[in-house]
Amino acid sequence: MDDTAIDYTEVFQALPGMVALLTPDLVYVDANREFLRMAGRSREQVVGRYLFDVFPDNPKGDGASGMRNLAASLKRVAATGERDAMALQRYDVENPERPGEWEGRYWSPVNAPVTGPDGTVVLLVHRVEEVTELIRARGGPTGSRARVLEAELYTRARELQEVNERLRQAHAREREVALALQKAMLPAPRQVGSHRAAVRYRPAAGALNVCGDWYDIVDLVGGHRMGVAVGDVVGHGLEAAGVMGQLRSALSAACRVASGPGEALNVLGRYAHVVDGAESATAVSTFIDFDHHVISYSSAGHPPPVLVHADGRVEFLDQATDPPLDARPDPIPRPQAFTAYAEGATLVLYTDGLIERRGEDIDTGLARLADSLERHRPKDPESLADAVLLELLPPGGATDDTALVIVRL
Repeated sequence: MDDTAIDYTEVFQALPGMVALLTPDLVYVDANREFLRMAGRSREQVVGRYLFDVFPDNPKGDGASGMRNLAASLKRVAATGERDAMALQRYDVENPERPGEWEGRYWSPVNAPVTGPDGTVVLLVHRVEEVTELIRARGGPTGSRARVLEAELYTRARELQEVNERLRQAHAREREVALALQKAMLPAPRQVGSHRAAVRYRPAAGALNVCGDWYDIVDLVGGHRMGVAVGDVVGHGLEAAGVMGQLRSALSAACRVASGPGEALNVLGRYAHVVDGAESATAVSTFIDFDHHVISYSSAGHPPPVLVHADGRVEFLDQATDPPLDARPDPIPRPQAFTAYAEGATLVLYTDGLIERRGEDIDTGLARLADSLERHRPKDPESLADAVLLELLPPGGATDDTALVIVRL
């Protein structure tokens, strides 16, 4: 069937069950026939009106929380772009024909986002199933068994809602602390002479997926030189943040005394063996010699840096790649390679959140990065960093942290 022949408005109206569309400000955009029928409202009473003007809480309800719970769920979906299935809710509905008369009703709501081309939430799908008759079914509408079942189900649903809310608050607090810790441990952009670095860090799109990635920029002794590194710690949350801070600090110190990035990663690898949580951590280190226009580099299991030459040629620095930091019980010297550049080239270091996608070969992500860098290379480092992140990160956010460093050479 030709998709253009489908009347999606009629499809929406014919959907089984109660379905409504809301703006992120909780104003009704549309509601299907079943929603209006079960709610006992006309389209004119619903569409274009604020949700809780149409369905307020029962002012006489003892401990009524349906409106508060529904508002929290819908706002969470609008903010996160993630679907939210709510626990069973008691939400009394006023009889439209007899104002002031409220009917006790039970509902099972599910709320989901509709995103626009830029990934922002533009609509909320509010699907709800009335389960009043279900929880009153046993023992007749006035029987003692029905009342016991109703009370038990409602009590358990409210307990589940409260537990979920406490978990969300705890996760939000840990995420906030972890991000603050990471911000404190990661360095600000640095400049050596006229060469400025743009840095970006984007946490994963999840409650606790933060603080595994890091970057570092240091001034090196002996001439006009800069050290740039990025790394990735396996794990999430505060524990990963602590490990990240230890490895970043250790590599920063090693770079200041090492003869090159290979030796710096040798030292970091030995240190990683005694740090709990550093298993399978990766890192790449580069030393930039601005006087001689040479970059030396070494990688411990990390995606290769990218050098965008002044003429537009894109070169992946992948000639000195070794296993992750703690992969060998008896460390051996890590490889180190050199490449020359002309003034106006751009060096880019990043973590795998920028290029990896589930079910996709990593070479596809690398090609996507190379194409973006080549097309946007005339931009200054700050604008280039923003353009690359906009093009490469999924609209709803990546499932892994992303660190990015761009240096104009």
